[in-house]
Amino acid sequence: MVHGEAWTLKEFFVYPNEYIYWSIQIVMYPFMTGLVAGAFVLSSLYHVFGVKQLKEIARFSLVFSFALLPCAPMPLLLHLQQPLRNHHVLMTPHFTSAIAAFGIVFLTYGMIVASELWFVYRAHFVSRALALREKGEGLVDRLLAILYALLTLGAWDVGEEALHRDEKAVKLLAASGIPVACFLHGYAGFIFGSVKANALWMTPLMPVIFICSAVVSGIALCILSYIVAAQLRKLIHRRQMHGGEEPAGADPAIVAMTARYLLIFLVAAITLELLDLIFRGYTAVKSWDILRSVIYEKDFAKIFILQYGLGNLVPFILLALPRLTIRRAVAGTMLVILGVFMMRWNVVIGGQAFSASFAGFMEYRLPIIPESMETFREGLAGALLVAGMPYFLFFIISRVMPVFGRRGEG
Repeated sequence: MVHGEAWTLKEFFVYPNEYIYWSIQIVMYPFMTGLVAGAFVLSSLYHVFGVKQLKEIARFSLVFSFALLPCAPMPLLLHLQQPLRNHHVLMTPHFTSAIAAFGIVFLTYGMIVASELWFVYRAHFVSRALALREKGEGLVDRLLAILYALLTLGAWDVGEEALHRDEKAVKLLAASGIPVACFLHGYAGFIFGSVKANALWMTPLMPVIFICSAVVSGIALCILSYIVAAQLRKLIHRRQMHGGEEPAGADPAIVAMTARYLLIFLVAAITLELLDLIFRGYTAVKSWDILRSVIYEKDFAKIFILQYGLGNLVPFILLALPRLTIRRAVAGTMLVILGVFMMRWNVVIGGQAFSASFAGFMEYRLPIIPESMETFREGLAGALLVAGMPYFLFFIISRVMPVFGRRGEG
């Protein structure tokens, strides 16, 4: 069976060799890289710009960005028919290929985030290593003491001057990481925007649109994950009847402040997307007739109802209303994530919906029940695997790097 034949439906005149080759995993790829960039930008609002109200969620979003990072290339690995040589992109830099540029930027960004995390948590590593070394009651404590001692990298100084140098290093790394994070996702928009053979993708605004929507999705997911993690932490403490002070749930003030920045980037993303749509209609190039059929007829519900309606307008109203509540924030951020995902879907799938003959259409039917390895990788199961992996990694990393500080902790 030809790749794409299992999920492609054709209508009118479509060439025999035309299928929806880029399926759900290519939708997930820019979506996941966007989450990485957006989460890092949120953490930088505190570390670089000094927004003190975001101090708690900044540490949360930095760890979450690091957990998202290994999952960013997962959709590509699942989509490739032969992924055994994928590491060559990372190990053999090539400066004239847009795809190879991803390997350079990905490694650079990974080193920046890992270094920033080390400076943020270095004092924690030292204190934990010393405490476990003194305790040393069992094998687990001794192994953990060795782990934390290794994580200190031999830097045991936790004096005031050393911690001040750590803060300066964090600020420098966060500032340098912002353009790298934006380029990490902007390159995905560059890939689509430079495809001259596709009328829907070829626009110079594509990288900028991708960057703005990436920041929107990353901030929204961090808000949502922060609320859920904080509430679960509080619920688990109650059920286990632990002694001591009960952990606080999600702070409404932090959520409200973060939502304000989310609204700023959301307005920018919507403006750019509508500007691109209006420009296409105004110029009305040769391909506009088929594009108009896709945008205003075939994909009308996906674009104007799911993306712009439920994904942009409704959450904008929910988050912009005064006295933002936790429940309203959860609903708003979930809809924002839906809107960004639908934007990726409409770009990737919608860009393949019309035939090169400009006289036919193709429709992508997402494989729900996997009947083969191909329909597993390119179907709902593969997408859920990619979406769930960051939370698994985040849980493991948060055991070593706690994302919720104690009251009064710096």
